[in-house]
Amino acid sequence: MSEQPLDTHAVRAVRNRNRWMLIGVVAVFVVPMLIAFVLTRAGWEPKGTKAYGTLINPPRQVDAVPVTLAGGDKLVWRNPQWQWTLLALPGANCEQQCRNALADLVRMRATLGRNAERLRLVYLGPALPADVLTALAPLQAGRDDANAFADLSAEADDGLALALVDPGGYLMMRYAEGYDLGGVRRDLPKVVN
Repeated sequence: MSEQPLDTHAVRAVRNRNRWMLIGVVAVFVVPMLIAFVLTRAGWEPKGTKAYGTLINPPRQVDAVPVTLAGGDKLVWRNPQWQWTLLALPGANCEQQCRNALADLVRMRATLGRNAERLRLVYLGPALPADVLTALAPLQAGRDDANAFADLSAEADDGLALALVDPGGYLMMRYAEGYDLGGVRRDLPKVVN
């Protein structure tokens, strides 16, 4: 039995095909990373990943800020239920427009379903009548004893701004007066789930 001579042309073709296959496999992993790097450097972010509110950078620690609730108790920022706190911060008064916005917040909280208990609503502003507070349950009313949230409050007399505090007592995000409640609703499941 005689050996057949190697066909150098066929060997080269197989080697080249294997090289191109290796380059293709490497490209499948490297090219998307390069594209992501270029897009990130250019400042592009996918729509669904951006928060609607304004991030507080760096987050402010507020767990020592004294807040007295309507019943006389102090607000405990770090609680065993590990709840987030959405602060409702009105302007100088809280009349019809502000009260409607508070009612919208209570309804929005209910749309969180089983995660609604992970978000507590706390109103820090001028005293509200008892019947209004009853209608807005589970909203808790209180007063900012140290005036620590004055810079985040609504500027308009009957306006409302919001601030989000994490379970560790850090102010993480703010929603300026005139916020879109739908945007707030889209942000909340990202943190309370």
